[in-house]
Amino acid sequence: MRLLALVLVIFSQLANADCSCECINGRVQAVCSSTLDLKPICSPRICPILTPGIRPLPSLRVPPIGTTSCRKEQVWNGYRYVWREYCR
Repeated sequence: MRLLALVLVIFSQLANADCSCECINGRVQAVCSSTLDLKPICSPRICPILTPGIRPLPSLRVPPIGTTSCRKEQVWNGYRYVWREYCR
């Protein structure tokens, strides 16, 4: 029984290993590196004020498998907002 509990704990940590809660465009959102990952429930927090900026031109590459579109979003990196590409 203890072994089963240990396996479940390890598996649950691996399932959320590639997901995080980030400030995107001034709001907290769950971000995962794979479409198969389960998105975590993000706790409410205050994101820094979004700085005005012009969205960069979209890339011409094909979206990864399992996604339909990609777009650039402003993400807080701990010091300032930077542009990153996110696919859905």
